[in-house]
Amino acid sequence: MSDETATLLFELGMEELPPGALDDLSDRLATAIAGGLERAGVEHAAVRALGAPRRLAVQIEAVARRQPDRDFERRGPARSVAFDDNGAPTRAAEGFARSCGVTVDDLQTLETDEGAWLVHRGTETGRDTRELLPGIIEHALSHLPIPKRMRWGDQSSEFVRPVHWVVLMLDEAVVPVTVFGVNSGHESRGHRFHHPAPVALKHADDYTAAMRGAHVLVDRAERRNHILEGVRAEGEAIGGHAVIDAELLDEVNALVEWPVVLSGSFDEAFLRVPPEALISSMEGHQRYFPVRDANGHLLPRFITVANIESRDPARVIAGNERVIRPRLADAAFFWDQDRARTLESRRSALGQVVFQKQLGSLADKSERVADLAARYADRFETDAGQARRAAQLAKVDLVTEMVDEFPELQGIMGRYYATEDGEAPAVAVALDEVYQPRFAADAIAASPLGRLLAVAERADTLTGIFAIGKAPTGAKDPFALRRAAVGLLRSLIEGQHPVDLTALLHDAAARQPAGLDAEAQVKPLVEFCLERLRGLYHEAGYGAELFEAVRSVRPLDAIEPLDFDRRLRACHDFARLPAAGSLAGANKRIRNILRKADCTPPAEVDAERLTEPAERALYTAMEERAPAVEALIAEGAYSEALARLAELREPVDRFFDGVMVMSDDPAVQANRLALLQRLQHMFLAIADVSALPDSG
Repeated sequence: MSDETATLLFELGMEELPPGALDDLSDRLATAIAGGLERAGVEHAAVRALGAPRRLAVQIEAVARRQPDRDFERRGPARSVAFDDNGAPTRAAEGFARSCGVTVDDLQTLETDEGAWLVHRGTETGRDTRELLPGIIEHALSHLPIPKRMRWGDQSSEFVRPVHWVVLMLDEAVVPVTVFGVNSGHESRGHRFHHPAPVALKHADDYTAAMRGAHVLVDRAERRNHILEGVRAEGEAIGGHAVIDAELLDEVNALVEWPVVLSGSFDEAFLRVPPEALISSMEGHQRYFPVRDANGHLLPRFITVANIESRDPARVIAGNERVIRPRLADAAFFWDQDRARTLESRRSALGQVVFQKQLGSLADKSERVADLAARYADRFETDAGQARRAAQLAKVDLVTEMVDEFPELQGIMGRYYATEDGEAPAVAVALDEVYQPRFAADAIAASPLGRLLAVAERADTLTGIFAIGKAPTGAKDPFALRRAAVGLLRSLIEGQHPVDLTALLHDAAARQPAGLDAEAQVKPLVEFCLERLRGLYHEAGYGAELFEAVRSVRPLDAIEPLDFDRRLRACHDFARLPAAGSLAGANKRIRNILRKADCTPPAEVDAERLTEPAERALYTAMEERAPAVEALIAEGAYSEALARLAELREPVDRFFDGVMVMSDDPAVQANRLALLQRLQHMFLAIADVSALPDSG
């Protein structure tokens, strides 16, 4: 680095961090320190957020060694009160000068529209960065988002874990600071076992290389990539491919400083257990990566990442194999025990499980969903009997031992148990798909019956929770109703199911327990769903004007999400046509003209009263296209309908260029207003295109 800049290194060494906290704390610390430098006016270059299980570190390049000098101006009292009638300084002037550390003669005058004022101008010399760093570090650490802090020893300070060492350097120089009772220095610590001795850092630039020599990969991205490539290579080496879950990879990355990839095996007899249960055991309990063959079948192998480079890897592998066996044995035991009884025989147990105090048990909820699903079966082209059966069984796997041990397998195990019980394949699949989409990027259910159950289940939950007054408020959404609404809407739209949302929610509300006025909550619930729909389109990149163009023409008591989606996409297509801007502007103009008109236009246009060539041409063009447009609208082909209406651009433009709408003849005026009203209605049958950007 130059004489003007230096590399800054800050490392906080401690006991092993919770794996879920490492990435966030590392990023937040780097952002906070860089922000502190920026607030102090200290320029810098690239910022690196580094970290490992026993350390948080920040390395910043080209940090200016001092603040820049800063010109300042401090305003004092008005001259009218700063000097008496004889021009002598008053106590106000002398006090201001004294506070500035100068004499009254050193003060200057500032002329403003409000009068003249005394001012003190000068240049403040920038402080050395090393003087600023202790305050910046302390502020950054005190503002880290740590929900649960701890004390250690006789310290009164608190942090996420006990702190054992602190490094703070500018190039080769140590910057003195005391953090959590520990003085800064230039010594870090290496791997707990491979390099327990201190690591002396000669220069801040040497950090990552020095730590690598001490068996610690402090670059989180480098360490993660090392693990990823190692796990992939090991999977190929043992004849398969590793199943790499991104969250598990991040967790393992936060647990090891010196990753060493190893593989082990387990008894092939365990493969009779559903693979999802085995994978949950391996990933959730042991943090192992499962392995599949070329056909996607689970192999009796696993990959683990050790935090030590053992001289005897076979012993490490044997230890891991010994640990995983009882976990898999538990899964096999639960599988065998659960299969001893059918799902049907367990249904009665749902009556002992409370869904919500005012809404009854899971058995009550299942029957409500079954009734609703059977009613809407034809809209999803499914069998009503299968819909009822699937809904009655959908929650039963919650009372099995496997799901009690592995809650994340709900639905998945229901599918397996239903298949074992001989239930219809569509019913078995729906027991799993009812939970889709499980998260934002998840797909909706693939089968119509699965989508029907997903919609009915969410409609019951939404109406029930709204009925008991537990609608989401602010950021609080304990029943995940926002996610439920999005899942319902996506299932209807992406599944291409023409279902009236308002009618669906009314039907769901009618099935809620007696004594709850669920019907009264349908309107606010529809509005709630529309806001979720607005959010979906926003995330997909559609402008708010497209949503408003459709929302303004659809009554709240007749919202069909699939139809809404088709209209919005049609507006999106229309907006890209060359004629769109002109026609959007024309519709705005028509709206304003009709609003300001003193009369109500006739319902029909009188063709005989059209005397101007431009108005006759517009009327003819409209009537020629009207039958085709109406037919396309009836089919839901809104994009095609708007494309036909876009052909009206030239006659519309000629009309406004050559025709005076507000004629002195009242009859002519009324007829021209009727013509414009007719044109407006042709567009409003699809959307209010005046909400779209116009060519002006």
